[in-house]
Amino acid sequence: MSAMMQPQIILLKEGTDTSQGRAQVVSNINACTAVGDTVRTTLGPRGMDKLIHDDKGGVTISNDGATIMRLLDIVHPAAKILVDIAKSQDSEVGDGTTTVVLLAAEFLKEAKPYIEDGVHPHSLIRSYRTAGNMAIQRVKELAVSIEGKSLEEKKSLLAKCAATTLSSKLIGGEKEFFASMVVDAVLAIGNDDRLNLIGIKKVIVAMFTFKMLLLISFWLQN
Repeated sequence: MSAMMQPQIILLKEGTDTSQGRAQVVSNINACTAVGDTVRTTLGPRGMDKLIHDDKGGVTISNDGATIMRLLDIVHPAAKILVDIAKSQDSEVGDGTTTVVLLAAEFLKEAKPYIEDGVHPHSLIRSYRTAGNMAIQRVKELAVSIEGKSLEEKKSLLAKCAATTLSSKLIGGEKEFFASMVVDAVLAIGNDDRLNLIGIKKVIVAMFTFKMLLLISFWLQN
């Protein structure tokens, strides 16, 4: 009798969705896929900018994944994880935010048919981990070492790596110049690895071809 008189304890707010099971997992995947589709067109050298208008009247034009993810008003709990992934990538690496979001969304999208067929999520997670380890091993096999190479060969390889990140930027037309500048700056600090020794000064110029001014302003900060 005393058990029947105990008041009901409510832990969740009214209107909270308490869905469980396979249907909820599929719903989470759909939400994450929708977020991935939002930033998909910003990726690559032909990526397009997004115009985001917030409720305060502010307007932002960007093709940066971290910026777009931060400005999107995402309320779905599962989709918010993609926002956290983008923030972590931006904080730890400083690049690749759009790529990491799209990869996560695609992994979930590919897993969806198996979830619908009754495959347990833990089995898919183990498979993805195995595939990840295989991918890492393959990357190590394809890696090009710069050990034992001359300074000019090192600079050439590093400049190619730096140039690939500039193709989709506004300075893509001058990527060779800026890639060389970045490589010179990194090599100047040697094996110290303290990138804070490199200072960057913002300078507004009329033309990118005015390279000497940019070069001087860059090195003045070191």
